[in-house]
Amino acid sequence: MLRLLMVLLLFAGILTWWKRPVTSRHTPPPNPEILAFGDSLTYGFGSQDPATQSYPARLQRITGQPVVNAGVNGETSAEGLRRIESLLRQYRPGLVILCLGGNDILQRHSRQELKKNLRRIILQIRASGAKIFLIAVPDFGILGLNPLPLYQELAQEYDLPVEEDLLPEILSQPALKSDPVHPNALGYRRMAEQIYQRLKEEGLLSQSRSNP
Repeated sequence: MLRLLMVLLLFAGILTWWKRPVTSRHTPPPNPEILAFGDSLTYGFGSQDPATQSYPARLQRITGQPVVNAGVNGETSAEGLRRIESLLRQYRPGLVILCLGGNDILQRHSRQELKKNLRRIILQIRASGAKIFLIAVPDFGILGLNPLPLYQELAQEYDLPVEEDLLPEILSQPALKSDPVHPNALGYRRMAEQIYQRLKEEGLLSQSRSNP
């Protein structure tokens, strides 16, 4: 009798698991608030007016959704890790656009430490219930603006949409950058437009209004 009861309980557990709804990264977040998290590339350094010309400001106008600019000039991944939790509690975003790591690269910090910090940031965002869109920062080296493999590795590890070509494409065009590592106003506009297209393709927008 005990064995029969255990079998029935096991069957009930399997049936419950089978009926559990499967969540997809392509499902729009229920909360339209977007948190743009990163360093100077998010803040809008290099534009004349970051409040209106940064990519988060432009993305808000394009999508019609609230976009919080949580970019801090000069921030490393370790510093970002220390402040992500409070921002998640404060804004409770449905989506986080994560673009961080440029200062680690420029300051020659350990790539393994960068990956470790990004992983911990991703896990905190996941724990909050928000979805993640990852933007890879290129290797600012003498061999050109090549995507760092660690971003693709993290994207595969956590099944995240990742944009690898955006920053290398913008920063390879003199007309779109203010210095070797920052876009200008036109570059940030291009950045917002391409992020918008990717978010639409991934089904990560809560609204579909376009107003550039």
